[in-house]
Amino acid sequence: MSDSPEVRVPSPLAELTDERFASRGVRLWLKRDDLIHPELPGNKWRKLKHNLADARAGGHRTLLTFGGAYSNHIRATAAAGALYGFATVGVIRGDELVGRPLNPSLAFAAARGMRLVFVDRGTYRRRADPDFAAELAAAHGDFFLLPEGGSNAAAVRGCAELPAEIDVEHHVVAVACGTGGTLAGIAAGLAPARTALGVAVLKGGFLSGEVAASQHAAYGRATANWRVEDDFHHGGYARTTPELLHFIDDFRARHGVAPDETYVGKLLYALTALAERGAFPPGTGIVAVKTG
Repeated sequence: MSDSPEVRVPSPLAELTDERFASRGVRLWLKRDDLIHPELPGNKWRKLKHNLADARAGGHRTLLTFGGAYSNHIRATAAAGALYGFATVGVIRGDELVGRPLNPSLAFAAARGMRLVFVDRGTYRRRADPDFAAELAAAHGDFFLLPEGGSNAAAVRGCAELPAEIDVEHHVVAVACGTGGTLAGIAAGLAPARTALGVAVLKGGFLSGEVAASQHAAYGRATANWRVEDDFHHGGYARTTPELLHFIDDFRARHGVAPDETYVGKLLYALTALAERGAFPPGTGIVAVKTG
């Protein structure tokens, strides 16, 4: 799948001057993947790129995927379909939403032509069941299936292209993690003697297994150059704390960049806390990926 003229790759890379890092001899860059495309920012484009090519090569005209009512992946799939000529179907968790006004995320998806299918939570849990896929095909016709969150082997390969865009001396590439697919790809694409650091935004401590499984699916093996920090989720997915909100406001005031509360805010909070604890040796260069 060739890049749209609007796709900005490589994404910009900007160094941030921050005494909390500088006082420890650490340099910090922000990889602005949020600027790749206005409707396909960050890891969403990287995850979709090879999937769109696979869908096209397979003769599919429809993309079908899954997500919650506020899913960024649902939005991105709808946008990609509109940009690249695919019909889209979004299977949305929560049949109680039927007949209610659409929230901004779902309204955006619908405006880009996505057919929204609301299912109850028990049905939604069958999203990986081949029998459910057959039922969906009977109802909606042939489709190319994208998993919840968009993380599969093709997505991992797309994210693995990111490290080659970094043209500064660095030792760590850090990213916020929901499903772990982006971390899996970044780690696979790193040059020797560099590491990838994932900051989990969900509770549970399960991401290490997910990252390894994603690498196995894409490459047949897992690399040893990554790790996951599980202690900076601030209560779980889409949860916040006063400390996190204060940090985000302060970061915006310092750098003129507004990290979101769900992903990038938690990433930058974690990196700052780790730097202040002395977790990074003097001379370390860190590239933090702003995925949205």
